[in-house]
Amino acid sequence: MSAENAAAIVSSQPLLRIRDVSVRFGGVVALDKVSFDVEAGQICGLIGPNGAGKSTLFNCLSRLYDCNEGSIEVGGLSTLSRPTHEMAHMGIGRTFQNLALFKSMSVRENVLLGVHGRVQPHFLASALRFRSERVVEADHQRRAQEVIDSLGLAAVAERTVSELPFGTQKRVEMARALIARPRLLLLDEPACGLNHEEVEALGVLLQDVRQRFKLAVLLVEHHMGLVMSISDKVIALNFGRKIAEGTPEAVRNDGHVIAAYLGTSAEHSYVA
Repeated sequence: MSAENAAAIVSSQPLLRIRDVSVRFGGVVALDKVSFDVEAGQICGLIGPNGAGKSTLFNCLSRLYDCNEGSIEVGGLSTLSRPTHEMAHMGIGRTFQNLALFKSMSVRENVLLGVHGRVQPHFLASALRFRSERVVEADHQRRAQEVIDSLGLAAVAERTVSELPFGTQKRVEMARALIARPRLLLLDEPACGLNHEEVEALGVLLQDVRQRFKLAVLLVEHHMGLVMSISDKVIALNFGRKIAEGTPEAVRNDGHVIAAYLGTSAEHSYVA
């Protein structure tokens, strides 16, 4: 097979490929043969009521949980045989529903921590401050500044995270995920705790991040206005099963989704 043909096959594959993933906790089935794809550069919304399996799926993608059955591939490579610390090397970045920042450190210091998952410095070289290590450190600093600027954090870069509003802290966590140059960004309820103006700004930011950093986004979110306004595709889960997949408009009007999650009156809340 020629190099051109091999490249064409790779480019035709989805970035994220999930097939028949099942997870059981004792007698509880958290995920039941869930399958879907996320294409490179796509924003995919993952919705469902509490207990639908969204967080369980995220934890499988980041290797915090093991699957009982099924397969997960990123860029055509299986993630299931890899340890958790290798997910950054595979191009997966993640934020969490509950902020996981070091509150006594500055914004810049928190962001720089995100690059450690992709760097394996040689101890002796680091100790002696070889030129190659100084070059790498300078590159990290440049990358941190690029991400800080892109997420509108330049004015607070040297401030302690604990001093900042909740919405700004959410951006810091996203910046920490982005510094590692992910191909796939997993966002776990980024709009949680934000006011209306902040949610609108978040929607604009996510579309800009997708374009600027050339990545795909898998978004778990209960804020339906945000999901439906920025997603290219939406996946709906209920009781661990996929009940709908398609465009925001198709999923919005799916009877199973309305009955299981949105409720008949929720249709009127979709203001993009």
